Amino acid sequence: MKASVEISMYPLGREFIPDIKDFIDCLKMHEQIIVEVNGMSTQIFGEYRTIMQILTDEIEKSFEKHGKSVFVMKIINAFLQKKQK
Repeated sequence: MKASVEISMYPLGREFIPDIKDFIDCLKMHEQIIVEVNGMSTQIFGEYRTIMQILTDEIEKSFEKHGKSVFVMKIINAFLQKKQK
């Protein structure tokens, strides 16, 4: 099943930009998903189970590497990537 996820990371109590960039860079290393970034959030597109496994692994790594953070996600069972112009 195709899915789209919108995710935002909010590191707590420290400089946040390097931690967010690191998390996004780790997501982009996975060729099985499409990762698009804007100023408010990151969108991920692909197969539902693949996305969720990658997010599980990368969020856990982020917690271990960067400490406390809040992640906020929205998930839909549809492929909502906008067509590139």
